Amino acid sequence: MSMNRPIIGITMGDGAGVGPEIIMKSLKDAQIYDTCRPFVIGDAKLLERADQFVHTGLRVRRIASVEEAQFVHGTVDCYDLDLLPADLPIGQVSKEAGHAAFMYLKQAIELANAGAIDAICTAPLNKEALHKGGHIYPGHTEILADLTGTEDFSMMLSAPKLKVIHVTTHVGILDAVRMINPDRVYKVIRMAHETLQKAGYEAPKIAVCGINPHAGENGLFGYGEEDEKVVPAVKKAQEEGIQVVGPLPADTLFFRATRGDFDIVVAMYHDQGHGPIKVLGLEAGVNITVGLPIIRTSVDHGTAFDIAGKGIADEQSLKEALKQAIELAPRREQ
Repeated sequence: MSMNRPIIGITMGDGAGVGPEIIMKSLKDAQIYDTCRPFVIGDAKLLERADQFVHTGLRVRRIASVEEAQFVHGTVDCYDLDLLPADLPIGQVSKEAGHAAFMYLKQAIELANAGAIDAICTAPLNKEALHKGGHIYPGHTEILADLTGTEDFSMMLSAPKLKVIHVTTHVGILDAVRMINPDRVYKVIRMAHETLQKAGYEAPKIAVCGINPHAGENGLFGYGEEDEKVVPAVKKAQEEGIQVVGPLPADTLFFRATRGDFDIVVAMYHDQGHGPIKVLGLEAGVNITVGLPIIRTSVDHGTAFDIAGKGIADEQSLKEALKQAIELAPRREQ
């Protein structure tokens, strides 16, 4: 077992949701321990309670520092912040659970900044609970950006055979077109290049989507947005030696990427990038925040309060998020 397996901190997310259950189910897989050194940042007693629903038979071991972790299959190391009661109501919004979810992430970022961990993998939090707990952020990504002092970041989605990074995400389509500009497109191309290089791709092949159908087809569609907003960014990146092409028609580009022509696609707006990924399978998709000083991967589903406590939540997205964290984490020296 190689000693350079990345150390991955898994944050428990909202304790009232499915996070504790999918974590216990995922860590039952011995293969995960062959490829990384995982531990949980959360509340040990809620992991123990979750195991009453999912029956993995794993033991939860409380640790107070990463150095104390043993990373041995059969035992779940938990960096125990001890913030929630053992009888926290399941499947309900609570300010305590929202605050705790924030604190787990804050702790993970501190460990990452100290170089104690190589990547963060997040179980879902609940935005309403987060806000009730006094932390007014749209979600994980914005907390991570704020606490690491990151101004330029992007959402990358990864599924088998396809990686997509976004120029804009959670804004309306008219706002997205207004927000796309050469500087932002260039920064996202750079982030794609640097993220894949750190993960071991020597010269990542990047393709950039157009904004309009057929990437504008030489002015036939749209009002010259490609020439104004995308072309200068691609040229600048090419001049720096980055292997990037575009803007290309999005309708054929994703097919070409899944065929292996490109390592990653730069999408201009949310649905342009999300649609193709979701077609490939919701349980396989992973949400990755790039541009941060630390790799962060996440499940691409929510807290699922309606099924929490039933032991039926599917852990595949979390296992895939762990795999991506392993793939993208900077390589530790032997």
